[in-house]
Amino acid sequence: MGVRVSHARTGEIAALIVGNVQHVVRGKPELVRLAVAALLAEGHLLVEDVPGVGKTTLARCLARSIGGRWSRIQFTPDLLPGDITGVNVFHQKDEEFGFHPGGVFANLVVADEINRGTPKTQSALLEVMSERRVTVDAVAHEVPRPFLVVATQNPIEMEGTYRLPEAQLDRFLMRLSVGYPDLAAEVLVVMSECAGVNPDELPAVVDIGDLRQAIEQVRRSHVDPAVVEYAVRIAAATREHAAARFGASPRGSIALVRTAQALAAMDGRGFVTPDDIKDVAVPVLAHRIVLTADAELNQRSTGEVIAEVLAATPAPATNAAGR
Repeated sequence: MGVRVSHARTGEIAALIVGNVQHVVRGKPELVRLAVAALLAEGHLLVEDVPGVGKTTLARCLARSIGGRWSRIQFTPDLLPGDITGVNVFHQKDEEFGFHPGGVFANLVVADEINRGTPKTQSALLEVMSERRVTVDAVAHEVPRPFLVVATQNPIEMEGTYRLPEAQLDRFLMRLSVGYPDLAAEVLVVMSECAGVNPDELPAVVDIGDLRQAIEQVRRSHVDPAVVEYAVRIAAATREHAAARFGASPRGSIALVRTAQALAAMDGRGFVTPDDIKDVAVPVLAHRIVLTADAELNQRSTGEVIAEVLAATPAPATNAAGR
């Protein structure tokens, strides 16, 4: 009974965050749901879309909704790696060097317009996104936990931007697109903006201790071996697809299961179903696939590749308990 109650509490925590974010991010329930799933999976999130649709607003709303520390790093061409990781500074009074933490020393880091940073600056995030620590002058410094990066980028503007390499893209648990709102949602957005409703007005609805416990509970969600094999088969099939030059790595398989665990916990369930895997396959795997030149010439998309893989990969039969 205790396990069911704790999973129910995780669902309540998720609902609080979702409801809080939706006070500002209108008409995008699935986007908000997946963003909160990334938060509960303690996985990094890349939000990619055209200007003005609310990428940074979503990131700031997530940051405001939790009671821990958060920081915002505005990526520009003149941003230095030390601004991100921190630097050692000599203190004349003490006659010794002291470490001054950079922007990543927070529970949630908003990396705004990440593709405007130079490759050298972008690479400063590689270690901390993977290992939750930074190394400066051969000394490792742990960042607070939970820790996640919510990055935004504009995919259509090339002037003054630097494309994220595949190695860095692979460290993001999910890539989401905001998309244009429908008419009714856009009316609400404009009315909210005119009324002064913005992320800075949002209260923290979950303290960092509760969020930490929710993340631990997500990791304890039961995943049947048959469901794990299903996730691995999907990732492996992307490597063999005719339109893919490179498919999802084993990190993609892990990300599928971790995100599916978060969705299950958000629904108050302690077990993962094949449908959870299907629900997150596109946002988790699409950015990990590199298409062939012919596929790009024919305007194929990685989402289409994943849809074809899902259609060709039979799901295992599980009972109501996920077994």
